[in-house]
Amino acid sequence: MDYPKALENLILEFMKYPGVGRKTAERYALFTVNKIDLDSATSFSSALLNVKTQIHSCSICGHLTDVEPCSICSNQHRNQTQILVVESAKDVFAIEKSGRYHGLYHVLNGALSPMNGIGLEDLNLQSLWTRIQNEQVKEIIIATSATQEGEATAMYIKRVLKEIDIVVSRIGYGVPVGGNLEYTDSETLSRAIENRREF
Repeated sequence: MDYPKALENLILEFMKYPGVGRKTAERYALFTVNKIDLDSATSFSSALLNVKTQIHSCSICGHLTDVEPCSICSNQHRNQTQILVVESAKDVFAIEKSGRYHGLYHVLNGALSPMNGIGLEDLNLQSLWTRIQNEQVKEIIIATSATQEGEATAMYIKRVLKEIDIVVSRIGYGVPVGGNLEYTDSETLSRAIENRREF
């Protein structure tokens, strides 16, 4: 027996989330119908719309924000001479939870991966070069993941910056090779940042 059209549409929407297959989507949809009242459903749909209309990338660092510039870039108490380069906003959230890094960030929105069609033009690199020229940056800490894509991205950044009088360091390898920062615990991230090395 087929689901009513509205329910089927909700199932298909839930299936767009990563890791949510048909069975899980059906469970979410049926829970929504049977257990969520109209006020909660309205609140949930409003939260979804707000995320899409209010959250954007910071014009300076590329991190997710609802203000311009983001709270990290506008915080004058942070170390303005360091920029930690990460692949995604998820990495910023993970590192901030460690509470050990107090500089600035730059979010690339990905890593070089020609096999997946991600080239230099797809990464947030141009604004990084501009920041290095216009700001009092003394150190770039590359914190891309220890994957082939992350390493290729790190090597490219290092190559571009080799003629500039700036320290380029790589996040310490307390982070497991092949691992993503978003799944790494705070203590490991803290040690990785503290044990960074010149790249």
